[in-house]
Amino acid sequence: MAPGTGNPPRVKVEIVIDDVEGALVAEREGADRVELCADLGVGGTTPSIGMIRGVLAAVDSVGVQIMVRPRGGHFVYADHEIGVMEADARAIAEIARSASVRVGIVTGALTPAGDVDTAALGRVIDAAGDVPVTFHKAIDATADALAAFASLVPFVERGLERVLTSGGAATALEGAPTLRAMLAVAGGPAVLAGGGVRPHNIDALLGAVPVGEVHLRAQAPSPRGDGTLVTDPAVVSAAVAAAAARP
Repeated sequence: MAPGTGNPPRVKVEIVIDDVEGALVAEREGADRVELCADLGVGGTTPSIGMIRGVLAAVDSVGVQIMVRPRGGHFVYADHEIGVMEADARAIAEIARSASVRVGIVTGALTPAGDVDTAALGRVIDAAGDVPVTFHKAIDATADALAAFASLVPFVERGLERVLTSGGAATALEGAPTLRAMLAVAGGPAVLAGGGVRPHNIDALLGAVPVGEVHLRAQAPSPRGDGTLVTDPAVVSAAVAAAAARP
């Protein structure tokens, strides 16, 4: 509860972006955080150091979550790929020390059997140091998202802050029953609901499951007419308003 008000805290909104302009739009329209990625067409990969520095230099208040994922495709990584993730996490942690906003890392890894790769996750968390970590939607590729979520509880004290998930379903709204069960896991990380989240269905999602955070991509065709996408201020603004309107 917010101190002295008796009201629950406002639901936070996280916007997926892939450039500096997207970060500025998200901040200006009231988003709480951005998730910075490259290669959004494959679900996001680690952005360049230049892009990370550019975004952090441009923003004043919005939190910046940075994807650490060495490639698109499945989430089962070879040892050398995990080594790349560790190196990226260490580099981001170094940059975060001088950032004026809160920085986090978004990552995830699975075993060939489809469980959370706890060894790989531990290596990346250790490399991240004091930078908090979010486990991304790799959890929705497991056979049992709720069991996978429970397996992450021991990592909370090591710096795992939240899990981005649709509850193993195609959309967060469809996965609401599992999301509710995740919220009930004792000592679990925060649940960031993502997957098919749009401004028009945020109210229904929050009515179905009382998550404190929602995650969405808010892009539209670029006015350049070159087939690229840009962050749409109207979508960000509408998402923030929808989250704020929920009692």
